[in-house]
Amino acid sequence: MQEWKPTACMLCENNCGIEAKISDDGQSIAKIRGDNLHPASQGYVCQKASRIDFYQNGIDRIKQPLKRTTSGSYEEISWDTAITEIAEKFVAVKNSFGGDKVFYYGGGGQGNHLPASYGMSTISALGGRYRSNALAQEKTGEGWVSASMFGAYAQRGDFENCDVAVFLGKNPWHSHGLQRSRVTLREIAKDPKRTLVVFDPRVSETAEIANIHVRVKPGGDAWALAALIAIMLQENLEKSDWIKEHVSDFEEIRDIFGQLNIDKYCVWAGVDQEQMRQLAKVLFASDKIAWFEDLGVQMSRNSTLVSYLHRLCWLVTGSFGKKGSQYIPNTMRPLMGSNPSLAKRSPVAGAPLLGGMVPCNVIAEEILSDHPERYRAMLIESANPAHSLADTKSFVKAMAALELTVVIDVAMTETARNADYVLPAKTQYEKAEATFFNFEHPANYFQLRQPILEPPSDANVLSEAEIHARLVEAIGEMPAEVAELKEIMRSDGLLALTKAFTQFGRDNPMLNRLAPVALYRVMENILPSGSETAATLLPVTLFVAQNEPACLERAGISGHDTEEIAVSLFNRIIASPHGFVYSIDAEHSSWDRVRTGSGLINATIPVLLPELHALSDGPNELTSEQFPFILSAGERRPYTANTILRGKDWRKKDAEGALRISPEDASDLGLDSGDYRILTTASGSVSVVVEISTRMARGHISLPNGFGLDSATGKDSFKRAGIATNELTAAADRDFLAGTPRHKQVPANLSQAF
Repeated sequence: MQEWKPTACMLCENNCGIEAKISDDGQSIAKIRGDNLHPASQGYVCQKASRIDFYQNGIDRIKQPLKRTTSGSYEEISWDTAITEIAEKFVAVKNSFGGDKVFYYGGGGQGNHLPASYGMSTISALGGRYRSNALAQEKTGEGWVSASMFGAYAQRGDFENCDVAVFLGKNPWHSHGLQRSRVTLREIAKDPKRTLVVFDPRVSETAEIANIHVRVKPGGDAWALAALIAIMLQENLEKSDWIKEHVSDFEEIRDIFGQLNIDKYCVWAGVDQEQMRQLAKVLFASDKIAWFEDLGVQMSRNSTLVSYLHRLCWLVTGSFGKKGSQYIPNTMRPLMGSNPSLAKRSPVAGAPLLGGMVPCNVIAEEILSDHPERYRAMLIESANPAHSLADTKSFVKAMAALELTVVIDVAMTETARNADYVLPAKTQYEKAEATFFNFEHPANYFQLRQPILEPPSDANVLSEAEIHARLVEAIGEMPAEVAELKEIMRSDGLLALTKAFTQFGRDNPMLNRLAPVALYRVMENILPSGSETAATLLPVTLFVAQNEPACLERAGISGHDTEEIAVSLFNRIIASPHGFVYSIDAEHSSWDRVRTGSGLINATIPVLLPELHALSDGPNELTSEQFPFILSAGERRPYTANTILRGKDWRKKDAEGALRISPEDASDLGLDSGDYRILTTASGSVSVVVEISTRMARGHISLPNGFGLDSATGKDSFKRAGIATNELTAAADRDFLAGTPRHKQVPANLSQAF
């Protein structure tokens, strides 16, 4: 067996550093262990990382370029044929309908963010404007609220140093989201001087060890948070001096919550008023409070409003810009923009493009319309929207209505099986890869993972960088400056290239839009073998060097000008396979990143004030005689992850993804664990196996995420493991502003299985 090789897990956003031992035949990952040299995870690893070879050697691996035939089957074609035909057809769509009718979806998952920049090069070469990915059904509401209040994407808390940790709709025991999550949670829960607070309808693993578990009704989070804010303001449990110094327009907020009926709101939220008053006192007594919201509220009723109320809690408690509280990290590449404008809209539904992305729940709707501005072609990369988006049947129908659909992926996914062309990519362990989930503070890190495996000998696969470079060349848009830049790199080195690239980009803005593929062609034979796909990081290092030179210098990365700093950072990236600390914040750094013009945090968001006032009408009843249960579609469990792990063999338990139900409801229905029932929503019906769970409240049922994938068992046969929850969800059931789905509260019914 070979030596241990540093890499990272790609099953959640933490991307914990791991070391992998490769099998003697060089084809599989035989063992993994936590990487003690990784600057963030420091040797921590959860049970899921041990299963990553089920991704590397997945049963649905694509090994050759494929073209859909008139019969609906696929035939293998050469790369030259694939690139030529795809480029010609994309150009034909551009010429007939306009380049903005070519839609880009995806670009990377939990472990591979570099492909997105290469994919956007192809879209830019075609004149495309519209894109989306999984963030647009999760985080765009939160990102827009942050931009409106802070002028930046503010979402993270300093849980290592906080006295009070508050989790909203999040179970970090399984979903992670903070480094060394289980260690950190145990430390907080066991320390008598610290308090762990969880808002969750379920008794999750995190809620189980919490000091305060606010067991809110499903969908009641907005009323619970509003009641909490009202208690703090009405009882003078606020950090008034901090608010006066750092917040603008807070008096309007004070007036709204000063009149709020706390009794009613607690009833509507399903929470105990005395518990909320106790929590308010705990928060007021602390100067170090860290908060975290996640999909439990972001895929819920009033999701964008909840993100706003959550941040108002920061303001009332003074929880920003100091040790143990909320901060804005120096990220390599921000995942969300800082512009809160709602001016840019999707072409058909007129949905606001929060974070620059079309809401996932309107994509199929726009394609299936007869509007002249509808999308006409899609490039889908490292994503599976025919499984992951609400109302998947409509999305599949939308794919069929397009002039051209192209999928770039490692596996023959549900989306790939409906595409015109399928292009096979290298896995994340066969090329250099990285993510931009770099949210640590005060010391932030970055890791470029080097390839640890070669593709199988019978696999004719390429990196996404190579695929997009070939597409841009075939489209006829590869910048002419590439030849000169390549010569500069060969003769004078990376610094000279960086300076020339900066100058050429000023003269030719299109070079900047095509920079990833252009620099890939310039550097592909010069960077260390295996690191070629990292070429796209050069513009990223220029961005960081220009905006945060002081933070880089504190981490030992410096230079005489922006280009020198960028080159120093780029070289460190290439030379640091375990990852390294590239940025160290000062005490005031988060405040430096508040870009509201005044430097103050905006307390009011006018667009959301009508929604805030509407809470006084109480919640709409979600259940009915027809649908007496509330289904939460997509629960994190010990062996759920993102769907790049296909099939069920990787799971050591809960292989079918059971429907969890409370003992009280099970008794009423005469159910035992292991029984099968028909689960029905307004969108569909499926057969489910039942698990009785004391974690569930009466009337609340849940299904896990990551199931319902169809794995090939033969040429035309497939086997499904578990329930595809998005066959039960509706695209129209979405947030009024962000368009994010309401997967956590789907009205449902259970009936006898036949």
